[in-house]
Amino acid sequence: MVTWSLDQAYDAYPQIEDEFARALDQSLDPRSPGMLFDLVAGLGLAPGAVAVDVGCGEGSQAMGLAERFGFSVTGIDPVRRHIEVARAAATSAAVAFELGTAERIPVKDATVDLVWCRDVLVHVTDLMRAYSEFRRVLRPGGRVVVYQMFGTASLEPREAGWLWSTMGVVATSADPANTDAAIAAAGLRIDQCIALGTEWGEWAQERSGSGGRKLLHAARLLRDRDTWVTRFGQPSYDMMLGDCLWHVYGMIGKLTRRAYLLSAPHMT
Repeated sequence: MVTWSLDQAYDAYPQIEDEFARALDQSLDPRSPGMLFDLVAGLGLAPGAVAVDVGCGEGSQAMGLAERFGFSVTGIDPVRRHIEVARAAATSAAVAFELGTAERIPVKDATVDLVWCRDVLVHVTDLMRAYSEFRRVLRPGGRVVVYQMFGTASLEPREAGWLWSTMGVVATSADPANTDAAIAAAGLRIDQCIALGTEWGEWAQERSGSGGRKLLHAARLLRDRDTWVTRFGQPSYDMMLGDCLWHVYGMIGKLTRRAYLLSAPHMT
């Protein structure tokens, strides 16, 4: 590593600072969340294929899978309100929504062609059981698309402890080594492990400035904490700050993103 003395730094850095900043203003063409649908497109699954969206939330991704690919999709989620909202918004008979969890998917054995699970498993205590459920419901040769955020070595232990608690994250499930072990134990094969790092955050910032907005909100929350706690309550304050820092930490490498493409074994 090259180091400068203080005199050298004050002399040399101003000579390249503007050029350096202009270079950093150029996009590195980050991948977007739409890449997950591109992964599905590359699988060549036929219209009518059966998909399960594990942790479907309010149903937008399940409906996207049905509309884009013609799949028959069941979205499952443990939050009753999510299921009610998703059912009310559904516009296709090819999509259904049911209460369920990653550890207990309300689907028969070997009936599913695709398991889709975006930004969910960090909240799951028993990764082994979740991935075993994926394997159980998949037909031989079935596929899995998983997206998840993980902690990195740059996330300090106290930061992690507060953030995990606030955001309902299971610390062991935010460790990529545990995810890889759970996948292997379930008998699923990793076809691709795509390190996304900061890319989705860069993409969002370049198009809408959302990362910078989260940073600004975090600054305001930290500077005027008592006002926000009085107005909205401590739990809401903690949730808002946690959500802001989740995005900020993803932009600066304290959190990192991965996407997995997995497959169940074919029958022998």
